[in-house]
Amino acid sequence: MTRKTKETDVTVELSLTGVDISIDTGIGFFDHMLTTMAFHAGWGLSVRVVGDLHVDGHHTVEDVGIVLGQALLAALPANRARFGHAYIPMDEALGFAALDAGGRAYLRFDAEIPSLLLETYDAGLSHEFFRALSQNAGLTLHLRADGDNAHHMTEALFKAAGAALRQAAAPRAADGAASTKGVL
Repeated sequence: MTRKTKETDVTVELSLTGVDISIDTGIGFFDHMLTTMAFHAGWGLSVRVVGDLHVDGHHTVEDVGIVLGQALLAALPANRARFGHAYIPMDEALGFAALDAGGRAYLRFDAEIPSLLLETYDAGLSHEFFRALSQNAGLTLHLRADGDNAHHMTEALFKAAGAALRQAAAPRAADGAASTKGVL
């Protein structure tokens, strides 16, 4: 999947059963977060971005969320488990993710991450990334983090989201969609 605007040029390749992860957004800490999320999701993921980082990282982070969400939506199997959840501790921080990959986009982001730069990544942009991801992948996504350290809180959220996505994308043992309606 690709997205090219006056602000960014984003290319994402996603495999739900891959192992190779290669991320280059121009924002080192964000690369690390995407890598850890993909690892815990069990994905093969390639992300390449040329963005207007001379302005700030907002457009890059949000547009990666958009394109990754579109790629995820296209890759999800019809007979997916649909639901996933995970608690991830990182030292004093605890991150939680619960999601429904049933096609209804909603984000509940309950994490008072101190707004500060982690390398060149504004920790406050995590909310923008997950909003764009949930809207474009059709995820109902609830995220929560407690802690004192912005790095630990952010990383716990990305890991928890990855672990929950791994569960939700797994094939169901039963035939058909994980819905009493018969379709997602």
